[in-house]
Amino acid sequence: MPRRSAGLLIHRTRAGILEFLLIHPGGPFWARKDEGAWSIPKGLVEENEDELAAARREAGEELGVAIEGDFEPVGSYRQPGGKIVIAWSVEADLDADAVKSDMFNMEWPPRSGAIKEFPEVDRAGWFSLPEASLKILRGQRAILDDFMERRKAG
Repeated sequence: MPRRSAGLLIHRTRAGILEFLLIHPGGPFWARKDEGAWSIPKGLVEENEDELAAARREAGEELGVAIEGDFEPVGSYRQPGGKIVIAWSVEADLDADAVKSDMFNMEWPPRSGAIKEFPEVDRAGWFSLPEASLKILRGQRAILDDFMERRKAG
């Protein structure tokens, strides 16, 4: 069974423009990557954990704040590596510059024996739909598309 992650597509409207909150992963692998490197806040669903609860937990760990609101299911998306991402949308407004994520440890540089600590998320930002479509990971672009389709239908 493929691994499952759950996440939140957080959105707001500012000056009549719909914006999405995306996060940039921390650590040395992602440091110089921008377009196609950002994500919705998400993480692995633990065994027997409710998927929405996992999405909310992970967003809290990656953003440093609890997200409240009306959570609407967007869909499930198979990623290029096989993982399934389950997404909900929620309208919320937070200060992207104040994001403070949990940390993780890894050997860096590789095969050096040195363990370094990095933030799970090194920054967050609000992006319009065209910007978000460029920034978000290829496997997550359908989340934006499906959200916009539901919004038009509603």
